[in-house]
Amino acid sequence: MTKSSATTRGGGYGWRLRLGMLLPSSNPVGEPEVAAMLPPGISLHTTRLKLAGSSREDLLAMTAKVEEGAALLADAGVDLIGFNCTAVSTFDETMAENIRARISKASAVPAISTADGIVAGFQALGVRRLVLLTPYIDPVNEREIAFLARHGIEVLSHSGLGLSEGQGMASVEPGEWYRRALAMRNPQADAYFLSCTAIRVLPIIEALERELGKPVLTSNQALVWHVLRTSGFRDAPPGLGTLFQH
Repeated sequence: MTKSSATTRGGGYGWRLRLGMLLPSSNPVGEPEVAAMLPPGISLHTTRLKLAGSSREDLLAMTAKVEEGAALLADAGVDLIGFNCTAVSTFDETMAENIRARISKASAVPAISTADGIVAGFQALGVRRLVLLTPYIDPVNEREIAFLARHGIEVLSHSGLGLSEGQGMASVEPGEWYRRALAMRNPQADAYFLSCTAIRVLPIIEALERELGKPVLTSNQALVWHVLRTSGFRDAPPGLGTLFQH
């Protein structure tokens, strides 16, 4: 990259990739977790979309201003836009594809979603059966289980906390997720999935993998892994679990 090109990259930030992210408005976890996982040379640029509940209407309403958010990120010169919300992107079989298409049309920038990273991660690891832990209410869990089933992944058991908005989800301590995952140990599972971009689970991935003896995936982890691999980067940052060995 030339000196002049570096200057247009904000003095060197994002010299490998500028990642744009569309995030639920009530989520205080997505930026710090994603930023912590990104290797040097990849910068994060975020725009929020309104989502402060978990009803069907709330989730669908988050998509109303996708084009506006994507256009704002395009103004920052991002190279890729990630729509980072598990509950919305796994809402049904067509949601992730439709969101990607709308983002790309509005911004002229490639797009991915959390759902894309989740599915690609499970495929890379050969996962067919898993244990699912979420902060969600039952209808959101049910839609996610149906989504996974359509991709050939069976949920052997699941648990949700019945929480409806991002700040409440973020308030759950990592240790609580750690204990809940251990309590749901299942020798028939190929992996464990801690689902939701608003839960603080990055610090426990490797500790859980050691205790459970199986891969542990999280929503933010799967998005970052998919961003790197689809962008041609083979980085394997430490502390992020088995997924990053693929």
